[in-house]
Amino acid sequence: MNNYKLTIQYDGTRYKGWQRLGSGENTIQGKIENVLSEMVGSPIEIIGCSRTDAGVHALAQIANFKTSEAFKEKEIKDYLNKYLPKDIVVSEVSSVQDRFHARYNAKDKTYLYKIWNKDYINPFMRNYSMHVEKKLDIKAMQEASEKFLGSHDFTTFSNAKSKKKSMVREIFAIDIKEVDGFIEIRVRGEGFLYNMVRKMVGVLIEVGLRRLTAQDIESMLQSKERNQVNYMAFAGGLFLEKIDY
Repeated sequence: MNNYKLTIQYDGTRYKGWQRLGSGENTIQGKIENVLSEMVGSPIEIIGCSRTDAGVHALAQIANFKTSEAFKEKEIKDYLNKYLPKDIVVSEVSSVQDRFHARYNAKDKTYLYKIWNKDYINPFMRNYSMHVEKKLDIKAMQEASEKFLGSHDFTTFSNAKSKKKSMVREIFAIDIKEVDGFIEIRVRGEGFLYNMVRKMVGVLIEVGLRRLTAQDIESMLQSKERNQVNYMAFAGGLFLEKIDY
């Protein structure tokens, strides 16, 4: 059996997210599987590392698939980029060991969130950033973000419906800085729950607007009540930036 690793970039604006949910739906996974299945001549299932939400983008999503037929790496890459929509691009294909698993072998993931913090809309980045007109207090956001570091039960910061899976996740680092009118928030962790990063960013924006404090974040984490957090940042500002193995 041949195992291939894909590095994928996509503009998630017009898709319902990464994960294939059924037949005929408009997802990244579904589009790639359809093209691969045509290439191989039989149904192909790909395993993605991170199930990005509807409207979320990726700079380096990682996936893998297996097939009994051997292909050259360039052959796979060229075929995919020829037949995939132009907002989905495979930047790299590599042959990997049979035991490689895109999701289970990942050590950590980094998400990038972009906020356009000016009193006017950026017409070129309106689909790829959240516009916050009022000046944000970056120092307050940086200090409050430290409450997220380490291992916590993130039930409050997720819309995940399953009660069987653990809601505990470890956050390794959060970096917040201003770059050319944007505030960039990078969150690196072992993994993330459904809507978790967008809710974390939404709360940090409220801190930056001086409507919430670091102590509020601590109370939210301790409450483990989903209805405690009604702030969720715009999906288009979120990018899956990097996955480490």
